[in-house]
Amino acid sequence: MTLFLSLAAYPLSAQEAARPKAPSRDEAPASRPAPKPVTLDDLFDRLAKAGSEREAEGIANLIERRFSRSGSDTADLLLSRATEAFTEKDYPLAIELLDRVLALQPNWAEAWYRRATVFYQIDDPVGAMADLHRALKIEPRHFNAWTGLGHILMASDDKARALEAYRRVLKINPQATSVQTIVSHLLPDVDGQDL
Repeated sequence: MTLFLSLAAYPLSAQEAARPKAPSRDEAPASRPAPKPVTLDDLFDRLAKAGSEREAEGIANLIERRFSRSGSDTADLLLSRATEAFTEKDYPLAIELLDRVLALQPNWAEAWYRRATVFYQIDDPVGAMADLHRALKIEPRHFNAWTGLGHILMASDDKARALEAYRRVLKINPQATSVQTIVSHLLPDVDGQDL
């Protein structure tokens, strides 16, 4: 019987030795510093240095998501409703909702860009250009606004200024292949062809 009890106690004592010790109150647990939040500037730096079109698209999507948040739940909701109205081709409603967004958040570049897009769809290039200029004054790195401005300038046959706008896009996002193609077609018209 004693032999049985001593054998039964052996594995228990071996288990005790193998258990990790809990840190004492004097020992501070190893703590890692909290990761630094990724800023919009960080994302633009990454976009400029992207090694592939796919990588650039992913980063551009992150930037666009940041652009789509104003900090106001009401303005964000109105913008999403304006986007739905735009998708359903209810342009008057989209403009009305975007007007309300801009009354709440006049320094929100994305809202100006979105309203410019609606204006362009209803064949109001003057209104669209005015809103694009407002968007770019607020956020000069808004590559979609530069692209929209380039398209409007191309449609009005102002190829030199369109080329300038598209070059701004490529400075921000060098991997934008659709814009690269437009620039390569515009260069001979604007700068002339080499002989």
